[in-house]
Amino acid sequence: MGSAYGRLPLNALRVFEAVATRLSFAEAAEALSVTPAAVSQQVRVLEDYLQMPLLRRSGRKVELTPEGARLLPGVRRGLDELLASLQELRRMRVSGALKVSTLSSVLQRWIAPGLKELHARHPDLQIDWHTSTQSVDFARSDFHAAIRLGPGPYKGLRADKLVDELLVAVAAPEVVERYGSLDDREDLEGLPMLHSQGETWAVWQPDEKLKLAKAGPAMIDDSGSMLVAAANGLGFAVTRWSLAAGAVEEGSLVLASNRFVPMNWALWLVCPSSYAELPMLAALREWLLEHAAKLRAPQGVATRGRKRRGGRPG
Repeated sequence: MGSAYGRLPLNALRVFEAVATRLSFAEAAEALSVTPAAVSQQVRVLEDYLQMPLLRRSGRKVELTPEGARLLPGVRRGLDELLASLQELRRMRVSGALKVSTLSSVLQRWIAPGLKELHARHPDLQIDWHTSTQSVDFARSDFHAAIRLGPGPYKGLRADKLVDELLVAVAAPEVVERYGSLDDREDLEGLPMLHSQGETWAVWQPDEKLKLAKAGPAMIDDSGSMLVAAANGLGFAVTRWSLAAGAVEEGSLVLASNRFVPMNWALWLVCPSSYAELPMLAALREWLLEHAAKLRAPQGVATRGRKRRGGRPG
């Protein structure tokens, strides 16, 4: 059995309410972000459905017919109840945990070290973190926000830039102790080089100095895991400064070069505009911006041992 609502011209009812409220096709079109011709077409759809005139036009002047005046209060009540139901559903969706998607490396290396501070400040804030390299389709998922690495800004979304990224070269202290600074070498041939699909040595230094050993000790597709390997002495790595800064400050990694290469991408907090001012999301945004402001610029290579000279998103 077919639905009683199946043939209701719901969009036409919404357009009719906009015109009847303003008594102007042009103003209704502007409010609805459509053309006046589209507004006229929808009004005709509704009049054809009811088989009666609802609006009378005389030049630029628009008036309600008696039938239109009788219909308008009912349409408003229906739209108000629909809006109330949608807002209630949204309130249910945004209660409880805040669902946020981000890259695994960003969560591990940049966000997680500061979460104790965030939850001390907002003990009632619950965040359900999910990691993925895929962009979030907010219309088809229950995520409230995402932290993404990209060029920005993001059309149709509220976007707050958190960090302008730099590419840096790092290694464990004992690796720099053994091989010296990368700046002191004529090329990089023969060095233990860790490779990542996200941040490559060729982007960090696209010139003739970049002569790599034919086979490095590892190819790791996750930036966070690559930095764990680097900190354990497996070799030199090129990575984003936001991911390496904490380890450099702690001393498990050191800068292996004074070459700091600005990226065209940054870290962004993005969300639908309808969620932007939710208290729990506003609290997360405030903390993320403060957390980002604490990220200090790299201060220079910490070369250890003798200098040597020798003969490339997750």
